[in-house]
Amino acid sequence: MFGEGLLKGMSITLKRFLGPNLAEAYPEVKPNLPPRTRSSMVLEPSKCIACGLCVNVCPNQVINLTSEKDENNKKVLKTYEMNIGRCLLCGLCTEVCPTKALVLSQEFENAVYHREALLWDMIERSKHSNLPSGKVG
Repeated sequence: MFGEGLLKGMSITLKRFLGPNLAEAYPEVKPNLPPRTRSSMVLEPSKCIACGLCVNVCPNQVINLTSEKDENNKKVLKTYEMNIGRCLLCGLCTEVCPTKALVLSQEFENAVYHREALLWDMIERSKHSNLPSGKVG
């Protein structure tokens, strides 16, 4: 029949038009993310023992950390930087961390205008992080 495709398309459009609204009001209402969503990294510097396992296991060499020895001859974390623009969010660094200092979180609003903003100083971000403990996962 001539125009059958047009009629099918218009019927689908009419069903969607009269049916329930599926859109979300994103900026005002935050989406309900699945519990296993991996969107961002969070570091707890007080837990980090600067072992360097996360640096060695990262496939893209995203992590750069430096450490120094304190008066007790113990390694102390000095800097911890990540190039999130190259990060795969694969989670290998979080799995290998013996103290669980590095975890994946559901913080997803990480869009920036300049590539330089994707170089994260994780120690500074942890100071300004307002993530409740339930959001870290």
